[in-house]
Amino acid sequence: MLTCPICSAALSAVDNGVACPAGHRFDRARQGYLNLLPVQHKNSRDPGDNQAMVEARRDFLNAGHYAPVARRLAELAAERAPARWLDIGCGEGYYTAQIAQALPQADGYALDISREAVKRACKRDPAVTWLVASMARVPLADASCQFLASVFSPLDWQEALRLLAPGGGLMRVGPTSEHLIELRQKLYDEVRDYADDKHLALVPAGMQHAHSETLKFRLSLVDGKSRADLLAMTPHGWRASAEKRARVIEQAEPFEVTVSMRYDYFVRQD
Repeated sequence: MLTCPICSAALSAVDNGVACPAGHRFDRARQGYLNLLPVQHKNSRDPGDNQAMVEARRDFLNAGHYAPVARRLAELAAERAPARWLDIGCGEGYYTAQIAQALPQADGYALDISREAVKRACKRDPAVTWLVASMARVPLADASCQFLASVFSPLDWQEALRLLAPGGGLMRVGPTSEHLIELRQKLYDEVRDYADDKHLALVPAGMQHAHSETLKFRLSLVDGKSRADLLAMTPHGWRASAEKRARVIEQAEPFEVTVSMRYDYFVRQD
């Protein structure tokens, strides 16, 4: 199932790690994950989200603010009942753990390029195989997965197609143009609009758009900590001015925002 990120040969368990026939070996970290991101595949020393972003997202999600988003994703995954699944760009594992709970008999994998994120994700469910790896070079065999999840994450569509078995599918979850609109209006003089379906132009031949739905609800952020975490886990934490960020965090009354997510499911054709 796992493949060597250097030579693409199959990896087998050895001692406290995995190795391929060519002798490339990868030890399991003490937290439980496998680091299958060779230094030559890194664009920086520590790619992906840093510790501050990861911890802000962990705290915000653990507070339950996006619980309906995770719950619906888990329901959609359970409906498809895959034997093997992968969460691409799993972050600190909040959504991954929900999928794992919904699919207790399935073989679950999750990866992220951020080591800081995966270190924390390991604590959520030890039954999942957690990987530090590149989304553009996923160290899993061709046609090995029946279900892929991509939640708020960049996506290599050709890699997704390669990983899916015929009849398997990818569930992409991403924000619509209404998502956090009130926050964006507070932070920017001009709010840029974008098309909710622009990603459909990227879908490769061989994948069919089989399902789409939108989940929308209102969220009341009553304390400065939750607002600060939301800002820190999004690009708004560095794009917006410090003055406007402080105004959002420090306001006395609860801050009401719209959460709006689009779920799209794409099936690999035979």
